[in-house]
Amino acid sequence: MTNVFVTGATGFLGGHLARTLARRGYSVRALVRRPGRGTIGEEPGIELIEGDLARPEDVLAASAGCSTFYHIAALYRSAKEPDSVYHDVNVGGTANVLEAARRHGPDRVVHCSTIGVHGDVAEIPAVENSSFRPHDVYQRTKLEGELLARAAAREGMPVTVFRPAAIYGPGDTRFLKLFKSVNTGRFRMFGSGQILYHMTYVTDLVAGIILCGEHPAAEGETYILAGPRYTTIAELVAVVAQALGRPVPRGRLPLRPLQLAARACELICRPLGIEPPLHRRRLDFFTVNRAFSIEKARRELGYRPQVDILQGCRLTARWYRENGLLK
Repeated sequence: MTNVFVTGATGFLGGHLARTLARRGYSVRALVRRPGRGTIGEEPGIELIEGDLARPEDVLAASAGCSTFYHIAALYRSAKEPDSVYHDVNVGGTANVLEAARRHGPDRVVHCSTIGVHGDVAEIPAVENSSFRPHDVYQRTKLEGELLARAAAREGMPVTVFRPAAIYGPGDTRFLKLFKSVNTGRFRMFGSGQILYHMTYVTDLVAGIILCGEHPAAEGETYILAGPRYTTIAELVAVVAQALGRPVPRGRLPLRPLQLAARACELICRPLGIEPPLHRRRLDFFTVNRAFSIEKARRELGYRPQVDILQGCRLTARWYRENGLLK
């Protein structure tokens, strides 16, 4: 049985990836900081190895004998953390994975970046070589980590980088607030609603990630992995409403007061180590264009996302309801 190494398996995407690999017959070694927490436990084909991504010796030990490394772990948009923590995880953790790969010599290292490295896209749709425009600490440190991975590829390491668009599906809670507010009729659109957004259903993304790990053409390349199409924010909200069987929310409010409130929340909460109930990065949903082409992954890897946005939102809404998250 082939061993594969996965970081971030206690998270939403990493957990889906680890389970899918195990179902496909791989023996998965998952590096986890605290076994028993997160979305995954001891399951057939998955070995949880306690350790810290920030400790090189833990990464080296957990990944020994693995033919493919899937580096998914990252610190996402937690506004309570100092910038140094983002660097430690998103840059330092990536460096530790790459060093373990140099020592062990796996057949492939798959590195998870983000479409956020492109920021507010300058061209629509953006492609893999579109300009980098990161505008917050998460995006900047993810770009630094990606550049480390790409440098390793230039040095001869068999690295593949993928940049996922916004991930959703059963098990996700990132979009729960949106679904809840539409479900209760409390959603309010800030701004024009014409900002572009690109969703990626989790099973489609996992299929693309495994292609990055297995397809011969993927070595040394970078791919955008996203859903079949992008939408406006207004269309996305209308699709969520349809999936929930609710009326489409109406009316729009100005953005500026919300931005000022977000800034005030950060100033009060961050020094106390408290996650602000509202912060500026969350407002990107209303202000930052995200629209991407997946043509390169289609052409070179045969990547074919199967779940359209309405079907994906219906499946996500059903999971929320089944788990008591929507009233």
